[in-house]
Amino acid sequence: MVNEIAVLGAGQMGSGIAHVFALKGYHVVLYDISAPQLEKALAVIRQNLERQVKKGGIPESMVEEALGRIVITCDMVALAASDFCIEAVTENEALKLEIFTRLDDLVQPSAILATNTSSLPITRIASATRRPDKVIGMHFMNPVPVMTLVEVIRGHATSDETFATTQALVACIDKEVALSQDYPGFIVNRVLIPMLNEAIFALFEGVASAEDIDRGMRLGTNQPMGPLALADFIGLDTVLAIANVLYDGFKDSKYRPCPLLVKMVNAGYLGRKSGRGFFSY
Repeated sequence: MVNEIAVLGAGQMGSGIAHVFALKGYHVVLYDISAPQLEKALAVIRQNLERQVKKGGIPESMVEEALGRIVITCDMVALAASDFCIEAVTENEALKLEIFTRLDDLVQPSAILATNTSSLPITRIASATRRPDKVIGMHFMNPVPVMTLVEVIRGHATSDETFATTQALVACIDKEVALSQDYPGFIVNRVLIPMLNEAIFALFEGVASAEDIDRGMRLGTNQPMGPLALADFIGLDTVLAIANVLYDGFKDSKYRPCPLLVKMVNAGYLGRKSGRGFFSY
């Protein structure tokens, strides 16, 4: 039975994951190496909970109740008693491998170790531990409190018991599972990133302006957000990182990142988080 959730990384994804579990009654230990980032995460969680109150989604009393279930820490030792750990740090394979090695030494042998990676191989991450049967991919969509999908990815050694526990946990936070095998990009990014990359190629080749590309896809295919605005929302550095995983994993030229995407990331134009991408913010 899962009682305590550890979330590693207090960025946009980690704070959202902590939010949804605390709201559903789980005790959450939120870890980050930065104390200011942890304080910022708590402020964001409060703001998002209060937004849910205003929309009539939850009663006002649940704001303090949920926040009271979250403990923040810069000390990984505080995660030792957790039943289920969800890593949500930046999409850097070396960092994730290091974290999983440390977690494996730290937490109880029965604990499940999940990664919120959007593209990196679960099997390779699991190889950094002595419990590959208890390692699984748990890819939340952004923003976590709003999006109902959790992409669950089984590594080569992930056990049926680990998958069943993860599936039940997703149901407990009122979200749905899309099960993927462990191939580059999984389901969502295998389909999504080539579409975004193609929209960037269309801009690069002068097919249309950024505004018209996004208008065409919004109004022509009924997407709530155009592909270039979505790339800005995700972060162009993240889009490029996933595109490179697909390209390296499949060795197929159709996944080649657009040169314009590479140039923009090199220039520091990362989208919303930097204030400028395909659009200005």
